[in-house]
Amino acid sequence: MSKPIPVVLVNDTSGGLYAAQAKVYPREIDGRFARLRLVAVFVLLGLFYLVPWLRWDDRQAVLFDLPARKFYVLGLVFWPQDFFWLTCLLVIAAVTLFFFTALAGRLWCGYACPQTVWTEAFLWLERVCEGTRNQRMKLDAAPWSRDKILRKSAKQFLWIGFALWTGFTFVGFFTPISDLGREVFSASLGGWEAFWIFFYGFATYGNAGYMREQVCKYMCPYARFQGAMFDRDTLVISYDEERGEPRGSRRRGVVPASLGLGDCIGCDACVQVCPTGIDIRDGLQIECIACAGCIDACDAVMDKMGYARGLIRYTTENHLDGKPSRILRPRTLLYAALLTFLLSAFGWGIMHRAPLILEVLRDRNALYRETADGMIENSYTLKLVNKTEHVQHIDISLQGSAVLTIVGKSSVTIDAGQVANVALTLRGDRSKIHGMHPVELAARNADTTIRIVQNTQFFAPEAP
Repeated sequence: MSKPIPVVLVNDTSGGLYAAQAKVYPREIDGRFARLRLVAVFVLLGLFYLVPWLRWDDRQAVLFDLPARKFYVLGLVFWPQDFFWLTCLLVIAAVTLFFFTALAGRLWCGYACPQTVWTEAFLWLERVCEGTRNQRMKLDAAPWSRDKILRKSAKQFLWIGFALWTGFTFVGFFTPISDLGREVFSASLGGWEAFWIFFYGFATYGNAGYMREQVCKYMCPYARFQGAMFDRDTLVISYDEERGEPRGSRRRGVVPASLGLGDCIGCDACVQVCPTGIDIRDGLQIECIACAGCIDACDAVMDKMGYARGLIRYTTENHLDGKPSRILRPRTLLYAALLTFLLSAFGWGIMHRAPLILEVLRDRNALYRETADGMIENSYTLKLVNKTEHVQHIDISLQGSAVLTIVGKSSVTIDAGQVANVALTLRGDRSKIHGMHPVELAARNADTTIRIVQNTQFFAPEAP
């Protein structure tokens, strides 16, 4: 088994353990990974803000209706009894994280983590108001002036508005967003809705606007256990020290070997674009979120200098050491097989979910009762849950029993998404049935597209 690769913890302790962290000013960069990250931001934020407004069969397409205990996801309706599927989703998410981490490191952190996505959005708003990296640094260092107040105020206005819109959208997944919008504009917003809009908005504002890389460094547990999930064949962002060292500045077009230098010119562009403020040349660090900004920055510098790209690149520890690398290896193949199985089972299970729930509860007051004509009766309560969006006419019948009959009403009409309780009595001849007798009760609709069978027991006196 491959050993986990070491992850370096690099901290500046010159200011003491409780010293304030210096603000990180990530420089904007263009490149293939930056464009890929931008696409991910647009897609993920677009889904978050757009999905609550989509309609499906005259209702919100995705709505988690907690008071009604129903969860609508496109054409599917989930009930509390379906929470098993949530557990399956969590297991699938965990295996997916393991698979992609073993394959190519912290792809989730760099491209899809909500902290990364919203931080990118807040950084873009900051650039709109305060300018480039150098302009932001100069503005923060400058004394307060009319221009600085206007720029800072405009940024805060955009940040707060965007954060509140985020909170509003979040609550819109739990309260119909069109109704929520009318409540906001009519100033009739409920207490809980108002609380969660402001709470989620404040969390977004604080995490993405101010804390930023501090969340990744100190609050995210994933950074701490990632080393156990990597091995020497995991694709990680690495600096090719053998090629890059020793560093040194030089004119464009100069052959590094003629000066006794490596390809790294010491421009620190890789540090300037890093959203967590680390130097990838110091080795793999827990602060690295694998955004690949340093790759884009270094490749741009290599292009200007006329050198080959890849001084900083996605590679494996074995490849850097001149050893064979295996991207497809037992660990990744096992995760891939397990993930494929779980996704297939989840998809099959969702498509074959029972649209009707049948629960049979026995009368606990008596095992059985005898009638004057020598018959034995057992009483039950049938709980039927119609999980469809249509009215269902359900017939109750006995399966495989020739000595028992149903007394009284054996059919019920259940409205869409409703629960019905049906009192049911089973009767049998005392001379023909003794002791405990297994019973199968079946519930089915008129066209037999729905059929559920539930097992129970019928109790009678023991044979004389």
